[in-house]
Amino acid sequence: MFDELSEKLEATFARLRGRGVLTEADIKDGLREVRRVLLEADVNFQLTREFLERVEKKAVGVSQLRTVSPAQQLVKIVHDELTAMLGERREGLKLSSIPPTVVMMVGLQGSGKTTSAAKLARRLKGEGRATRLVAADVYRPAAIDQLETLGRQLEVPVFADRSTTDVVKIARAGIDQAKRERDRVVIVDTAGRLQIDDEMMKELVRLKGAVHPDEVLLVADGMTGQDAVRVAQGFDSALGVTGVVLTKMDGDARGGAALSIYGVTKKPIKYVGVGEKPDALEEFHPERMAGRILQQGDVLSLVEKAQATFDADEAKRLEKKVRKEGMDLGDFLVAMKQIEKLGPLEGVLKMLPGVNSKMLKQAKQADPKRMKHLEAIVLSMTPQERKSPGIINGSRRARIAKGCGRPVNEVNRLLDQFRDMQKMMKKAASGGRMGFPRF
Repeated sequence: MFDELSEKLEATFARLRGRGVLTEADIKDGLREVRRVLLEADVNFQLTREFLERVEKKAVGVSQLRTVSPAQQLVKIVHDELTAMLGERREGLKLSSIPPTVVMMVGLQGSGKTTSAAKLARRLKGEGRATRLVAADVYRPAAIDQLETLGRQLEVPVFADRSTTDVVKIARAGIDQAKRERDRVVIVDTAGRLQIDDEMMKELVRLKGAVHPDEVLLVADGMTGQDAVRVAQGFDSALGVTGVVLTKMDGDARGGAALSIYGVTKKPIKYVGVGEKPDALEEFHPERMAGRILQQGDVLSLVEKAQATFDADEAKRLEKKVRKEGMDLGDFLVAMKQIEKLGPLEGVLKMLPGVNSKMLKQAKQADPKRMKHLEAIVLSMTPQERKSPGIINGSRRARIAKGCGRPVNEVNRLLDQFRDMQKMMKKAASGGRMGFPRF
């Protein structure tokens, strides 16, 4: 997400930082380069021009600052303006005071609407809100089957009625069932088309008028850039969209849709799809996203992801044991498996400040089977060796390597990593804080 845009902006600011003192001409040259980068990222031309005008106005006099370097101050100005362009602040789902909250999902066919509906249902269920999906796409072959399959996988109930093609009747019946079952949220999955047409909009307008949804969420393909913005304008003018879900953002290196859609439509991006897995739907925080784009990290999102992903009981047990007895290789393996749950290393590193493109490229090249190899090495050790790694001499290392089918240098690397983590844990423990997530 935003890889290409981030790299180009970082290169631009790196050149400015290298100059130490910035003249007005330096700033103009830098902003000219930022303009080129944004337009290459498929950001709306008018928005780009307005963005740069605001930045340049704020940057006047930046070279006179003494406490902060001019380049750092310029980056701060760009960060603030990117945040404004992305929507200024997080806007969550509007929940009705009288349940159920009705969410209507709309969008073109192929944008990921049905999958996004299921992901949103999973997220809401995880927040403790009983959620029901309603299959109101009666045109696409197997659309109902797809939603029912996703519902079973996520253990979310799905209402479907194959005896009629009247979407209003289906949606009303689904909402009535949700009321009887005391569900908190109902998500209505509607039909998409290959392009916006009057017939499609009339049906959606009729459906909206019948069920009075609290939210009308447009699901748009983030990889389509300015096309996604035009689609958003079309749906908004007909339906009054309340928010946007941008999908396929894990494959969008440019970010033109995300950077343009709020500025053009003034409709907030509420969620972004970042993968195919059921949990690959993230809340959209403009300020945090601006930080990611400028390679400043997103520690808050990383902490939230860790809290939602880690096994709290296992983390507490491990922390207690390490405090009392120290860490052994069995504990090391458990800790590494917890970290693995956060996803690919590259994605985790992007959320940490100070991580440059070189480090990200190295992470991208890392062997995805690395964790399996680590596990095989540890399981090839005797219980005594896992508990007391100091006894592992040269002959034991050769035996372990042979037992797991990995080279000796990988065994050596694992033991080095373990010693580094031991030192880190001792240091953290002496300061009264451990390196495990708090719940």
